[in-house]
Amino acid sequence: MTINEYQTLAMTTLNPELSRKDVLINSVMGLCGEAGEAIDIVKKWLAQGHELDREHLAKELGDIAWYLAEAATALEIPLEDILEANIEKLKKRYPEGFDSIRSQTRLKGDL
Repeated sequence: MTINEYQTLAMTTLNPELSRKDVLINSVMGLCGEAGEAIDIVKKWLAQGHELDREHLAKELGDIAWYLAEAATALEIPLEDILEANIEKLKKRYPEGFDSIRSQTRLKGDL
């Protein structure tokens, strides 16, 4: 499955009654909520002595992917375009791979 196929398939479960504005709001709130659920799993592993629940974490990452696809849909941008743009930004920021100095010193306009 391609990224854009995922976006299309995932959005078959999008609430059709929501406006585009409401879809964007729902997607960003959903991303925050699911990220919170993911970090809670990691917190239990790091700070509370639990085994890392990889299966549960993978499911939460899937939910994060769904909300990311929803946000891209609200913006009317193929998810693949968003991911490709991110890779291009990272290549410019870290042309030789990660560098802690480059991570601390950003150029103007480097988001």
